[in-house]
Amino acid sequence: MTITLAIEGSGFTSRTRDEVQYFDHSLFLIDEQGIIQSVLEPGDERYASEKSQAQERGIYQALAEGSYLLPGFIDLHVHAPQWAQDGTGLDEPLEVWLGKYTFPTESKFADESYAHVVYEDLVNRMLATGTTTAAYYATVDRKGSLVLAQEAERLGQRALVGKVVMDDAEANPDYYRDPSAEAAIEETERFINEVAELNEHSVQGVYPVITPRFIPSCTDEALRGLGELAERYQSYAYIQTHCSESDWEHGYAYERYGKSDTHMLREFGLFTRRSILAHSVYPNEEDMRVFVETGAIAVHCPLSNAFFAGAVAPIRRYLAAGMHVALGSDISGGYNPDLYGAIRQAVTSSRMLETGVNRDLAAGERGVAGSALTLNNAFYLATAGGGESLGLPIGRLEAGYAWDAQVVDTKFASARLPIFESNEPASDIFQKIVNLAVPENIRTVWVQGREVVRK
Repeated sequence: MTITLAIEGSGFTSRTRDEVQYFDHSLFLIDEQGIIQSVLEPGDERYASEKSQAQERGIYQALAEGSYLLPGFIDLHVHAPQWAQDGTGLDEPLEVWLGKYTFPTESKFADESYAHVVYEDLVNRMLATGTTTAAYYATVDRKGSLVLAQEAERLGQRALVGKVVMDDAEANPDYYRDPSAEAAIEETERFINEVAELNEHSVQGVYPVITPRFIPSCTDEALRGLGELAERYQSYAYIQTHCSESDWEHGYAYERYGKSDTHMLREFGLFTRRSILAHSVYPNEEDMRVFVETGAIAVHCPLSNAFFAGAVAPIRRYLAAGMHVALGSDISGGYNPDLYGAIRQAVTSSRMLETGVNRDLAAGERGVAGSALTLNNAFYLATAGGGESLGLPIGRLEAGYAWDAQVVDTKFASARLPIFESNEPASDIFQKIVNLAVPENIRTVWVQGREVVRK
């Protein structure tokens, strides 16, 4: 492979779920496919010669002092059309919020020109805040949903995009639903093939996602048909839906089937290694075993869970059980499109779960011991954990992985981080970056070796 980009810089990447590695002035050699071929340390015998060759060829870049490399973030739960309503209605219960704010907003995306405006703005915003891969829900409208895939591909973001299915006439408004289960399945299959064709020309990858909104919005006929599509297109289509997000949704499955939505989704063929299950707050021990057996992904959305879930997902317990866990912003149930916010909220929520929140209980009775996540854990979920969950070589700054990276400038004039000593420990710098960085600090972003943001 021909090296087409050489980056020298210091920064951080997850080595394990608990350990973040600091690298100091490493030289990253990236090939024409956007893959890291080598990571050379200053003491490596090839370091000086490779650097010199890259400089001669004009492909060498060095980070300025005070700037650091981080992997691009992986956000596995985003309702893209809800960017247009972001920040509103969060004082309502989930089922009220959907009918009052969300469905009216999403129905507007049958207008493809409107879809282009909103989706371009969202994808640019997410790239500018370091999110290089995102799993998107679009809307019921197939053509408007294809616009999202097109915008992500054009702007350089790796994207997993789904046309939403919600066909139950009794559960969904007449103005916003699939006309029938048959139509929903046909339109989904057509969408899968359209996105697959788009992906043939994509550098970073754009993938179709089979997307029943959740069990309460779909008929059994639609769920069964989508499961059949999942089997047919298992080599390149993913699956996404909501799973046990709230007491209401979790209880609904038991009322309808006498079983959890985890078990019912599996029966319908929608719970596989390629399934992305948003929220997953209430799985019991048996449900957790299904996650482990299938390899399905539980996507933790800590900010939106604070508004709508009614509980904190026990992420450390999930990880200990061997579940795949990733992180999601859940725009707009989570109002912050910046995944730094989700990392911070994941840590905060887990500490509240461990210590408890009801001050009228004794300290020893108030919380769930062993629940707290470290900042390292949450960073892993947003990077390497997301990549491992998807089965894609992303989320790490290591040889063999895609060059998805962000540059954080800790000295940027209007957003300087409090780093005042030249010998500040690397671990402290990492914590300050992840806890304090704002979008202005993120100066450059690459996806699959291509520069997509430079501020």
